[in-house]
Order: sequence, then C-alpha cells, then structure tokens
Amino acid sequence: MLKLWRWYQNCLAVHPVKTQVISSGFIWGAGDVAAQCVTHYTAKNHTKIESHSQDDNKEFKINWKRVSTTSLFGLAFVGPVGHYWYEGLDKFIRYRLLLKPNSFRFVAAKVGADGFLFGPLDLLVFFTYMGFSTGKSLPQIKEDVKRDFLPAFILEGGIWPVVQVANFRYVPVRYQLLYVNFFCLLDSCFLSWVEQQQDAPWKEWVKSFLPLK
Repeated sequence: MLKLWRWYQNCLAVHPVKTQVISSGFIWGAGDVAAQCVTHYTAKNHTKIESHSQDDNKEFKINWKRVSTTSLFGLAFVGPVGHYWYEGLDKFIRYRLLLKPNSFRFVAAKVGADGFLFGPLDLLVFFTYMGFSTGKSLPQIKEDVKRDFLPAFILEGGIWPVVQVANFRYVPVRYQLLYVNFFCLLDSCFLSWVEQQQDAPWKEWVKSFLPLK
C-alpha cells in the first residue's frame, strides 16, 4: 500500500492532470458499482414491502455500461474540472483575496465558494449527463433535474461543508481532489438512491420549505 501511494505521488508530480483524470474515472466507476448495489437492494426491499412477496430473488448483475458511463463522467468532468477548480480556487483566495492560508476566513471562503459554485454545477452536470446517457429526451431530463436537484443540493449541503472544512484545512491542494473523490464513492450511492426514489413524498416535503414553484 505504501508503494502504491508513493507511485501515485510520483505520477501526480510528473503528470498532475492526467493522474487526476484517471484516478477520478476509476473512483467514480467503483462508486457506481457500489451505487448499483444500493439501488438494487433498496428497490428489492421496497418491492417486497409493496407486494408482500418473498419470491423476488433476482440475481444482482452489474450494469457495466452504466459503470463505464459514470467512469466517463469522472474522466471527462470531475478529473479535469476538479483539478483546475481546486488549484484555481486556492490561488484566487490566497493571492487575490489575500487571506492567510488555513485561517478561519481562508477555509470559510473556500467552503462557501465550493458549496455555492462548484457543488450546484457538479449536480446539474451529473443529472443532465446521466439523463442523456440513458437515452432520455431533453424535456424528461428537465423534469428529472427539477425533481432531484433541490432535494440533493439541500441534503448534500448538510454533509459536504463538513467534509470540505477538513479538506481545505488539512489536505494539501494537490491531494484535495483525491480526498473528495473518495467521499464521492458514498456520494454516488446517495445520488443513485435519490434518482431511484423518483417522486417520493419526502422530495416534495423538502422542496416545500423553499419559496419556489
């Protein structure tokens, strides 16, 4: 494990963007496998509850097409965009806003910018991309985004700030995307669960607190 970590550090030093892109694709692919497990078993349990049937014993099979699709999202979006986002955010706050590194205002500014700029963009691109990749039409994707975006954004808003405080305070900039990607293993499970819930009543309950129609 130590040799693997040293190899990764060396790759990151020599080819930073390429390393971030490949590692993001791999981690997001692994996260989707886990997400499929969560979706399969939650859907299976829901079906049993609704039908009171105990004969739903369909074997779980990994959808490798979906894994490759999600991996491509990590490769094409999270890897390159995340790399330049964290590098650029650090330089902007450090040299333009002139905030002292690791100070309260420095970390708070990063968490705020990440939560209100990169976070919504990431969710919007994810739901849109996954919609197109499954063959949905643009009107269908718009409805899915309207249904899933705000509940996911609100619920993630209670988790990611805590994750990012530790990230921006203790993790060196070159490792921040890797740190985030490992939490995305859990996040991809959550997003798949949100999508699988479709028009669940709790989504309307969450959106009822917002002054939006």
